[in-house]
Amino acid sequence: MKWIRRLLLVVLILAVGFGAVMVGAALRPERPVGFQRAQATDASGQPFAVGIWYPTQARTWPTTWLGLSLMDVAADAPVAGRGLPLVVFSHGNSGGPGSHADLALALASAGYIVAAPMHSGDNYMDQSAAGTVAWLGGRTRQLHATIDYMLQRWPGHAQLNPARIGAFGFSAGGLTVLTAAGAQPDLRLIAKHCAETPEAICALLRAGNSPLLDPEQAKKGNSYVSDPRIKAAVVAAPGLSFTLGPGALTAVRVPVQLWSGEQDTVVSYATNTKRVREALGAAAEFHSVPGAGHFSFLAPCGPLAPPLLCTDQGQFDRKAFHRGMNASVVAFFNKAIR
Repeated sequence: MKWIRRLLLVVLILAVGFGAVMVGAALRPERPVGFQRAQATDASGQPFAVGIWYPTQARTWPTTWLGLSLMDVAADAPVAGRGLPLVVFSHGNSGGPGSHADLALALASAGYIVAAPMHSGDNYMDQSAAGTVAWLGGRTRQLHATIDYMLQRWPGHAQLNPARIGAFGFSAGGLTVLTAAGAQPDLRLIAKHCAETPEAICALLRAGNSPLLDPEQAKKGNSYVSDPRIKAAVVAAPGLSFTLGPGALTAVRVPVQLWSGEQDTVVSYATNTKRVREALGAAAEFHSVPGAGHFSFLAPCGPLAPPLLCTDQGQFDRKAFHRGMNASVVAFFNKAIR
C-alpha cells in the first residue's frame, strides 16, 4: 500500500506543478478584460463561433481556455463603458479565435471590444472550405456577419459605437480584411503564379486538387463586397496577395497598418506584402520586423502549443516583439478610429 500512496503523492505533485506552470504562462491584460463565447450566422444561415473580449470592472481569473491559450479574464462579466470602438479579427488558414488572443487582450484593456470569428471550413478543426472556389469570398462575408452580429444581436451592442470599427487580419485573414476594406483580388492569377513560384499556399492547393488552380473555375470566386463600416485596418503578413493585380487596391481608402516578418518563408514579402505596400503607398504605415517568421505573429505560445507554430529563428523574442507590436496596433487604432 505504501507504493500506492507514494505514486499518488508523485502524481499530485506533478499535477500541482503543471497547474502552476500553466497559470504562470496565462495571457494577462494590463486592465480587467471580460470574455464571452458567442455564435453568429452567415448569409446562408450557418452558425459560426465568435470570441469576444471587452473592458470590464469584474475580477479576472486565469481559468479560461481558448484553443491552447489560457487567459486571465472575467468570463461573461458585464461590459464597462459606453460608445466603445469595435475591432474584428480574421485569423489565418487553419487558425481560430485564439490565434491572436494577446492582441485582443491588449485592445480590450485599452477600451476596445474585439470580436474574432472562427471562419467556417477554414479553422484548426475543419478545413473543408479551404481551397474551394467560395473559400476567400466566404471569409469576407463571415467578417461582415460578425459586425452585423455585434451591432445588432450581441447583448452588449448598445455600448458599441457603430461609427468606430476597425479590422485586423493575419495571413489569409490579411487578404480577408483587405477585401472587406475594398480590395478586389483576381483569383484567376493563382494558376499562373503557382506555376511559376514555389510558394507554400501553392503546395497546399495542389495537394488538395483545388479548383482555384483552374482560372475558369477560380473566376467564379471573384465576388467581394466591401464593408464601409470598417474605418481602419491592420494587416500582418497578408497571404495570397499575389492575387491583387493592377488597380485591385484602388478602393481601399481607409488607413492601413501593414506588418511583414523579414524571415517569413511562408508568405514571401516579394510576392505578397510588397504588392500591398506599393499599391497603398504613403497610405500604409509599414513595419518590417527583423528576425520574425510567419508564425511569429501568432500569440506567444503556452506549454501545450505545437512546436511548429512556436519555434522562431535565432534569438527572436516573440513575447518582446508582441509587446511592441500590440502597443503599435493600439496606437494606430487610437489615431484612426478613436
